[in-house]
Amino acid sequence: MDIFVPTYDGEKFSFVWEENFSINCSIDNNSITIEANKEGLISLARHLLELAQENVPEFEHIHFDEYNSLDDNSVELIIVRKN
Repeated sequence: MDIFVPTYDGEKFSFVWEENFSINCSIDNNSITIEANKEGLISLARHLLELAQENVPEFEHIHFDEYNSLDDNSVELIIVRKN
């Protein structure tokens, strides 16, 4: 499988989404569950690969919630770059 990964421009992430993606995040006790269809998994992989690029500074992050990308009733998902 080939996945297009945008180049981080030093200011913002591209957030390229696959058509019809679906991602839901939930917490149950001490477990975080991420449920996603194929398009959601590909989209999430693309965002993680963009965050992993060498020119992304430490503590840069991507923030997903039900208002910008996750399904309704999802908990927020924040992924932080650590060097």
